[in-house]
Amino acid sequence: MALQQLIYASEPFGFDDAMLAGILLDARRCNSRDDITGALIVRGDLYIQLLEGPRKKVDECYARIRQDDRHANAKTLMKRAIKTRLFPDWAMKDDPAQSWVWSMDDVQNGAVDRATEDEALGFFTRLAAGNATAFPPKAVDP
Repeated sequence: MALQQLIYASEPFGFDDAMLAGILLDARRCNSRDDITGALIVRGDLYIQLLEGPRKKVDECYARIRQDDRHANAKTLMKRAIKTRLFPDWAMKDDPAQSWVWSMDDVQNGAVDRATEDEALGFFTRLAAGNATAFPPKAVDP
């Protein structure tokens, strides 16, 4: 099966803890159904998300995100074919944007528009290498 990895950034619209909980609940439910894994780095001014899975399912998921009114100005930062997943055990890992992600000033000054594929992927590579998360891995059926 052909796998695809996609990274996008968007601006949260009306961000609060309840909204984030709803996004994560929806993502984990749909991603488990569609064999999509990935991670979401989130802060009040920024969502940056990596999705990986079957090409068609990732494209469909991203199309839904682009229509979701909880996101504004979604921008694709990277899209590529992959052989292995970076987050194989996570329907949607989440992480508060740490200091190694652009600062709020950087975002306001156009960091998302200037982002390279390597820079965007680097955030998730570091996250996959061991940064903590508040939610457990997706359940695996016995």
